[in-house]
Amino acid sequence: MTDVTSPAYTGPRRVFSGMQPTGGLHLGNYLGALVKFVRLQDDNECLYCIVDLHAITVDHDPKTLQQQCREVAAAYIAAGVDPERSIIFVQSAVLAHTELAWIFNCVARMGWLQRMTQFKDKAGKNAERMSVGLFDYPVLQAADILAYKGTHVPVGEDQKQHLELSRDIAAKFNNDFNAPGFFPLPEPLIQGPGARIMSLRDGKKKMSKSDPSDMSRINLTDDADAIANKLKRATTDSLPIPDTVEALEGRAEVENLVGIYAALSGETPAQVLGVWGGQGFAAFKPALADLAAAKLAPIADEMRRLLADPAALDRTLRHGAERAHAIAAPIMDDVRRIVGLWGPGR
Repeated sequence: MTDVTSPAYTGPRRVFSGMQPTGGLHLGNYLGALVKFVRLQDDNECLYCIVDLHAITVDHDPKTLQQQCREVAAAYIAAGVDPERSIIFVQSAVLAHTELAWIFNCVARMGWLQRMTQFKDKAGKNAERMSVGLFDYPVLQAADILAYKGTHVPVGEDQKQHLELSRDIAAKFNNDFNAPGFFPLPEPLIQGPGARIMSLRDGKKKMSKSDPSDMSRINLTDDADAIANKLKRATTDSLPIPDTVEALEGRAEVENLVGIYAALSGETPAQVLGVWGGQGFAAFKPALADLAAAKLAPIADEMRRLLADPAALDRTLRHGAERAHAIAAPIMDDVRRIVGLWGPGR
């Protein structure tokens, strides 16, 4: 649907991404997102948000939400995101997100949202009982990105459709209000090792904090014994580890464990199979557990240190929100002018 013939955006390259504060983060979050966040900050202006407004689209506990935001911030920093180089902040602390989301609600079309497969997957047969916010989630996501004129978004395959909607909304806004090139059409950043880590119990399902079984995931705060136990019980099959990547086809759980090993070690799956091909899982799983524990232990220790001083974390988040607001405020001034709204201070 995106109008690829519209004039190109000429502003700065800016990366935006975020995570929901809805429970403990896990290995999939680390390898699929946090590793990329750290790498991207070397060559880009980056904003990393904690999207608490998205978290309230479903039932949540108001008493724990703020602490969960701190936990995500601690995970960002412990994984290597530098709050001086990158902007770390909580979504609801910058009002541009909600204001732009409403404006985009008046740009987006019902048919576009009705095609979003994630809502259908989450709602199932209970669509009529779901919140409007859950249905409208992708429009707020577009506002999250475009309030800062984000040009690139590190996303998983499951979020690619939502990013395409962001591009459609940006293109339609530019066209409807005769503002060619005002908003960029954000590009996905999907490439990289460990982009999609699957459940330890079912290699066809993404590793998720919403899975009722804690054995399906490795949490960032799991100790070495918990990691070893989970990987020991991880679903595999009775065949030895194959010698080639091609031979992984049809063996989703094995492919997942090999992919985790590769991402943690910095090797390719082919290199991992070159060492472990032909062997059984009795040796491979303990080696993978040792590798995972060695990588995650420093992160867990640093998270605990950061969370022990919530006032310092809050100062970091307030500073990040101030920096984010400084970027969004002039953009929103232009948006109001383009749309014909008064806005504050008129």
